[in-house]
Amino acid sequence: MNSGSGQRQHWWAVAAGVAAREFSGVHMNGPQFDMKSAAGALAAVVAGVRDDQLELPTPSPERTVGMLLAHIAGFSTAFREAATKEGIGKSQPPSDADLVLEQGWRELIPAQLEALVAAWREPGAWEGETEVGGVRGAAAQMAVFALDEVVIHGWDLARATAQEYQPNEDDLAVLWEMVRHTPDAGTPGLFGPAVPTGSDSPLFDRVLGRTGRDPRWTAEP
Repeated sequence: MNSGSGQRQHWWAVAAGVAAREFSGVHMNGPQFDMKSAAGALAAVVAGVRDDQLELPTPSPERTVGMLLAHIAGFSTAFREAATKEGIGKSQPPSDADLVLEQGWRELIPAQLEALVAAWREPGAWEGETEVGGVRGAAAQMAVFALDEVVIHGWDLARATAQEYQPNEDDLAVLWEMVRHTPDAGTPGLFGPAVPTGSDSPLFDRVLGRTGRDPRWTAEP
């Protein structure tokens, strides 16, 4: 998420470890939330990216807009395969070295996001364990990490390209439960050091701050 490039390729492994600890023995009876709103908001931001913005910096350290789009394409497929359990035994740890934006990304990414939503609407997606990035974890918590990727990187992309972006409150409530107890120093490979926000700050600002992002970040002119 918001760690250095040497750690970033391992964050899914860290996430799976968190999932294994927090959701050990938990059995979900069907979907606990729907990703349609979050995926639709991200797709709208993707549609608003101009070709001349692909080399701009983003709040995601060391990634350009083009690299971030490639990451979005990658995680949307990876977490869809986590939902269908296709990834078990064949998923690979992600690396920024592989972040090459494919031709046709304007059509590809929205289609992948739609497929992600559909996959996590299946009751079986939430049951048992699954695999993402070469590691296993509770499927239910992997769904939360998928939502985190969609929402937080939606903000990254929107800020980098000067677009409006506001997730719905239900999604933010899910993410807040995940991040609210993260250490102030961050979780290496998962979240950078927390950025302080006031207790009366908007919920989205508090979520962003706990993931190591500064809600006030803007691209330099």
